[in-house]
Amino acid sequence: MNTRQLLEDLQNGHIDLEAALSQLQGFEDLGHSRVDLNREARNGAAEVIFGQGKTAGQIIDVMQCLSAQQQNILVTRITPEAAATVQQRFPESNYTELARILSLQSVPAQKTESKIAVVCAGTSDIPVAEEAALTAEFYGNTVERVYDAGVAGLHRLIASLDTINTCRVVVVVAGMEGALPSVVGGLVKAPVIAVPTSVGYGANFGGLSALLGMLNTCASGVTVVNIDNGFGAGFAANRINRL
Repeated sequence: MNTRQLLEDLQNGHIDLEAALSQLQGFEDLGHSRVDLNREARNGAAEVIFGQGKTAGQIIDVMQCLSAQQQNILVTRITPEAAATVQQRFPESNYTELARILSLQSVPAQKTESKIAVVCAGTSDIPVAEEAALTAEFYGNTVERVYDAGVAGLHRLIASLDTINTCRVVVVVAGMEGALPSVVGGLVKAPVIAVPTSVGYGANFGGLSALLGMLNTCASGVTVVNIDNGFGAGFAANRINRL
């Protein structure tokens, strides 16, 4: 936060006293949410809205708060019904139902020169993979998608290795036994972020078997995020790609 600029804006009438006080305390209290106004200044990215469990009205309130600060807005895990209501208030926003992501760009994202690969094992893993890919793209990264390249047909992965090896970071999304990140980790130089999904039959235990398999990988350079956490993987990949 630039305190001098804030005081000048208040003096010149560009913002009112309440807005200035909110910025000085670092958040705006909406009753149901305390919106972190200074997160972008602290760590380079504005607060992301987790849409699951929030009403459309609550999401709109937080978006209005962030929009007033001219911050780019990303909403994850938002239902189609809530997104439809939000888009009535913010018609310029974009919604992707497959990934359950809604975004609103007020300021163009700074583009990266290096790329991120998002690789997923099966078609059923694509929703989580797209959450990762769209998150990375929201922050200005170019993403190479390699989908349905699981270990049951390893030749599909090998056919895309040249593309994957052009990328600085690789996100690998897999369910079932979660073997794909170990395979990719043994074939590429880039850091690998593994994302277990809840895709699988009963012994998959809602993604737990994939999570444990990834945590126990013998491939070096593989780190793991939580089950179905495509957003977390895409956000981490963006940070690595910008180092």
